[in-house]
Amino acid sequence: MSKKKLTVEQSQELLKVLKTRFEKNKSRHTSLNWEKIQSKLEASPEKLWSLNEMEETEGEPDVVDYDKKTDEYLFFDCSAESPKRRSLCYDYQAWESRKANKPENNVIDKAAEMGIELLTEEQYRRLQELGKFDLKTSSWVKTPVHIRELGGAIFCDRRYNMVFMYHNGADSYYAARGFRGMLRV
Repeated sequence: MSKKKLTVEQSQELLKVLKTRFEKNKSRHTSLNWEKIQSKLEASPEKLWSLNEMEETEGEPDVVDYDKKTDEYLFFDCSAESPKRRSLCYDYQAWESRKANKPENNVIDKAAEMGIELLTEEQYRRLQELGKFDLKTSSWVKTPVHIRELGGAIFCDRRYNMVFMYHNGADSYYAARGFRGMLRV
């Protein structure tokens, strides 16, 4: 059996969790139909595996949009605070540059291992239109190349009822900073 495939029981359990979350949070996806989403999920075992990875790290993935051009549903981490994949610097280059106190991993490699993408700043702001997220934590977001080339990386959070985007050295890491992912199905 492929490492990136769930058992039938795991798949059924995950689909139940996702359906319950979908029904509980209808305001995130008012015009979407669960049966269509479930059909796409059942046809994509590797995507189910990635959603399970998001769930295992307490990301609480949920459908937030449908891309008509690509015929794909977009799942974002919708946990109230940044998922339990924290204390990670931005990318391998930043991780490698640390001489001491290296974190366990970096967000770019961790996201790739999970089969997901980091949210962009635009996607993060879209998520914040659906609720109030990261009131106590912050989340790395996909950093534009020109910022990364200068050694920086960006992250976002919500404070004072506003969404903020900040910068930090890409090699920094904090217990309260994780990353939010996105998966296309």
